[in-house]
Amino acid sequence: MSKKHNAAPVNEIDETIKASTSFIEKHLKTIVATIGGVLAIIIICLVVNQYYIQPNKIEAADNIAVAQQHFQQGMYEQALNGDGTNLGFLQIIEQYGSTPSGNIARLYAGLCYANTDRAEEAVKYLEDYDQCDDMMVSNASIAALGNVYAQLGQNEKAADTLLKAAKRANSTTLSPLFYLQAGQLYESLGNKDKALECYETIKNDYPQSMQRQDVDKYIERVK
Repeated sequence: MSKKHNAAPVNEIDETIKASTSFIEKHLKTIVATIGGVLAIIIICLVVNQYYIQPNKIEAADNIAVAQQHFQQGMYEQALNGDGTNLGFLQIIEQYGSTPSGNIARLYAGLCYANTDRAEEAVKYLEDYDQCDDMMVSNASIAALGNVYAQLGQNEKAADTLLKAAKRANSTTLSPLFYLQAGQLYESLGNKDKALECYETIKNDYPQSMQRQDVDKYIERVK
């Protein structure tokens, strides 16, 4: 297939962008929920570690656990700014930014902003988050960043970021989702070769995934 990309008709591009945006808005919540579930386990580990190994950091772990509960309940403002008794993620970052709790608080803060349609603030904290050793959290955080780039209209950066997340994750659950998002964004950019590569990866490497069920129509569309 030729590597020279012809521009698609404007109305076709518009429709693809609309479809991509809808898809991203729908699945950003899935990515956020995945990260939130894994982080809940990490918070428990942090509490244990800081009680027995780093007793001077108990307050950070205690406060992030409460903020995390607010996040799980969809109380994003309380999660960010505290509830009057317990610190929020922003205060934890300010006071304990160099600790593991402070690092995870950056990721949570980014997700809170993403969930409240404040993409520019979300990018700031998601980019500042130091990716941890847990691959599921790390890769999902990259994908969340890609989704926020898309919300800002930075579709090329978003597609490249989502493709990175898909390759790194190598997950039967997450990778096909990230590949499909990346493919739709590449398609909206008129990069049909790159979109085709994403779609065919879903078809060939993830035959049991939900995304595989409809991927043939995307493949036909870009060929």
